[in-house]
Amino acid sequence: MKTILFVCTGNVCRSPMAEGLFRHAVRGRGDYRVLSAGVGAIDGQPPSPNAVVAMKELDLDIARQRSHMLTADLVNRADYIFGMTHNHVDSIILLYPQAAEKTFLLREFDETLDIFEKDISDPIGGPLDVYRYCRDQIEQGIASMLAFIEQTAAPTMAHQYSHPQTTVVIGSDHAGFEQKTMLKQHLEQQGVTVTDVGTHSKDSTDYPDYAHTVAESVSHGRSELGILVCGSGVGMSITANKVPGIRAALVFNEEMGRLAREHNDANVVCLGSRFTPTEEAKKIVDAFLSAHFEGGRHEKRVKKMEQHQIPADLKLKKVDPEISQAIILEAQRQQENIELIASENFTSCAVMEAQGSVLTNKYAEGYPGKRWYGGCENVDTVERLAIERAKKLFGAEHANVQPHSGSQANMAVYFSVLKPGDKMLTMDLSHGGHLTHGNKANFSGKFYEIVHYGVRKEDELIDYDQLATMAREHKPKMITVGASAYPRIIDFQRMGEIAREVGAYLLADIAHIAGLVAAGVHPSPMGHADFVTTTTHKTLRGPRGGLILCGEKYAKDIDSQTFPGIQGGPLMHVIAAKAVCFHEAAQESFKAYQQQILNNAKGLAEGMKQNGFRLVSGGTDNHLMLVDVGARNLTGKDCQIALDEAGITVNKNTIPFETRSPFQGSGVRLGTPAVTTRGMKEAEMAAIADMISEVLMDIKNVDTAHQVRQRVRDLTARFPLPY
Repeated sequence: MKTILFVCTGNVCRSPMAEGLFRHAVRGRGDYRVLSAGVGAIDGQPPSPNAVVAMKELDLDIARQRSHMLTADLVNRADYIFGMTHNHVDSIILLYPQAAEKTFLLREFDETLDIFEKDISDPIGGPLDVYRYCRDQIEQGIASMLAFIEQTAAPTMAHQYSHPQTTVVIGSDHAGFEQKTMLKQHLEQQGVTVTDVGTHSKDSTDYPDYAHTVAESVSHGRSELGILVCGSGVGMSITANKVPGIRAALVFNEEMGRLAREHNDANVVCLGSRFTPTEEAKKIVDAFLSAHFEGGRHEKRVKKMEQHQIPADLKLKKVDPEISQAIILEAQRQQENIELIASENFTSCAVMEAQGSVLTNKYAEGYPGKRWYGGCENVDTVERLAIERAKKLFGAEHANVQPHSGSQANMAVYFSVLKPGDKMLTMDLSHGGHLTHGNKANFSGKFYEIVHYGVRKEDELIDYDQLATMAREHKPKMITVGASAYPRIIDFQRMGEIAREVGAYLLADIAHIAGLVAAGVHPSPMGHADFVTTTTHKTLRGPRGGLILCGEKYAKDIDSQTFPGIQGGPLMHVIAAKAVCFHEAAQESFKAYQQQILNNAKGLAEGMKQNGFRLVSGGTDNHLMLVDVGARNLTGKDCQIALDEAGITVNKNTIPFETRSPFQGSGVRLGTPAVTTRGMKEAEMAAIADMISEVLMDIKNVDTAHQVRQRVRDLTARFPLPY
């Protein structure tokens, strides 16, 4: 069975019509499967109404089809891929170079057309007649395309394996290209179904790309066996064996090929074209495919190879495919989008390994050495390491690593020294503060009497003199400092002086800038604030969680309010991940990373200003900036939606002296921690500023957003995540 994939831009007009027309053209035949997708598609969208009507005129119903974004899985499943325009073909090959040999222009085979006539233009937004014309062009293209497939697809059946139904996936790098081509031809002559994932030329390539593709095809059951060829075979075998469920054998002669299957149950054979002549390679492959695993004493040994791997039937994909698919799609979104939400980051593989560990199984109410449960000796070690690393990193006398979030860290501090009805002086949320700093919708605004300070209207900076006057007037029990959308340096020393003058506690919430503080590129509140709280994600680049730092004199109250005051059992897997995060933040490379966050923020801010956008306070001193889109008669909500369409993730935000509802907002908040983690620098920030500006200056034009989306994918492909 051949799988045909039609590709356009949004997968709502041309490719859905092509899918319906092709399905009709091959109806009654069981030798084709047809799919469609879009290089800039949003999953789950219905076909455009005019496309449905145009197809209905031919008694074909495509109304129930839904759009799909083009993915590596779809590309790998397809035997033939047909783009509607030259640009589609170029985009597919750019994103998936291994698919170059099987990717064509739909009307490429119509010899009656000149090359400039072969593109099928996008009918979106046009009248029904435009859709009819587009439909007819697609139908003509399918006729010539089918003729091409049926003339070239029939394999030679000169020699048969005893089991020709075996499906084989084959791949190579440039060094193995010629041998792979000969082996593929040899197998197809025996009637074996072969999927060739590339490479398709002698141009230099990276062997891990093809080793991963072949290994995953076998691991996921799309192919029964795999063949990999490179210069030595060593790199291919090492890479393939990193994929769970793969047993890749590096083989140099026919006998080794047979024994790899019989004794080791190998499912991928790796060959070195520089050391194994092609005729010998053919014999190895013949022996490998003809042999069968003997089991018996060998089965016990093979199981020992994989005793630390999760059996396939216990993996998430098998147990809960819906959740698995959602995670896969989220990983794809993170890989392909530009992440500019200031409070988000990409944590390390080591942090995720700790958080996904067996520590999630352990209940450990209490603190190290004082638990309510037995069996806590190992989690005690973990928590002690987290505590000591946090104290050293920030220069604190005491650290509590148990808060599940920044909000709970703040709650524990409030409950430790305040009583309901006590007065707090806090920064207004709309001026850049945080929800837990006394907002009416939050517990902090319900339990305490709140007086808000903010920024000056003329320069949008904190007015410390006015704040000191307010403190003297209101005499709060506690002053909080720290923000979620304040782009300037905070003067913790001045805040400490103000608090001490009126006898108030000072809480510094550094959730957003903790990484900057730890690296010494932003002033620290330690020594000025009585309490310091933070989250461990954001600039600190750890797991999602909270942390409290304070002097030893407050340690007992803080610990007792955290547990048993507001929480039960701590999340030991998250605490382990926090410990890893603190360890990473203590390295010299982390300081360089934080400095680059600042450099990137200044670069992005400068790019936005050059493109005519006003920034709150005129710029940034930290990792974030607030763009005043209200000055252009736009809402933050509309900008967020438009940029989402382009693959640029931001969040709407209120700005100081806001006139719109917080659900609309006049601002967009941009941050650089996540893009800096990917390795991007100032040049990329300038490009991102231009892409944002292009979308927002033509905000109602979806085509503009989709064009930018392709550039976003090109950029993120150059800076991949390690997941």
